[in-house]
Amino acid sequence: MIQVRPSNERGKMNIGWLDTNYTFSFARYYDPKHMGFRSLRVINQDKVKPGTGFNTHPHNDMEIITYIIDGELEHRDNLGSRSVIRRGDIQRISAGTGVTHSETNPSSHEAVHLLQIWIQPDREGHTPSYDERSLSDAERTGKLLLIASNKGRDGSMTINQDADVYNARLPAGETVTHSLGEGRGAWIQIVSGNVALNGVALGPGDGASVEDVAELAMHAENDAELLLFDLA
Repeated sequence: MIQVRPSNERGKMNIGWLDTNYTFSFARYYDPKHMGFRSLRVINQDKVKPGTGFNTHPHNDMEIITYIIDGELEHRDNLGSRSVIRRGDIQRISAGTGVTHSETNPSSHEAVHLLQIWIQPDREGHTPSYDERSLSDAERTGKLLLIASNKGRDGSMTINQDADVYNARLPAGETVTHSLGEGRGAWIQIVSGNVALNGVALGPGDGASVEDVAELAMHAENDAELLLFDLA
């Protein structure tokens, strides 16, 4: 079964410096039909104006992945991590027993556009940690590149959950496939472009949950970018 979460039906909030679309219930947006999918709890598509951002705040017991679509984001945390991530970069925070951090847009003229993703961990109380990676276009074009996994498989970032996160950039006309193990489900999130998922049309910002389907085929109708979550 494939169930589409259309982009235009997501929750929305615009408070001036931050313009957000919520795939799942978050903050002041609540929809009991959209509380997450398996261990995937949050996909927020954020646009943050220049010189603004999220001031220092705490998290615990959550695996947090930030995926930059455009622009740049400056990160600081109490673990001693400080960096600026840009398009092609991904960041992972295992909040565990507690992390405080800030995320701000250091640009004076350009908004930063990102996906903030939360995955519930396999248990409470993990030791907090931080990681980031830069992805080249070559290694994720025309293929599904594993960017996060439970054991850090194949050079991916390690997360504390039985979940594999993939990224792909698909030129128009190309198809990638993925097999789901027995009992597993998937979430596909379209970053840009138009993709047919087993013949089901998905556009920019659309998501889709997949249950009881063994083989997935993602065909790019035009140049496209997507994330795939393979979840226990």
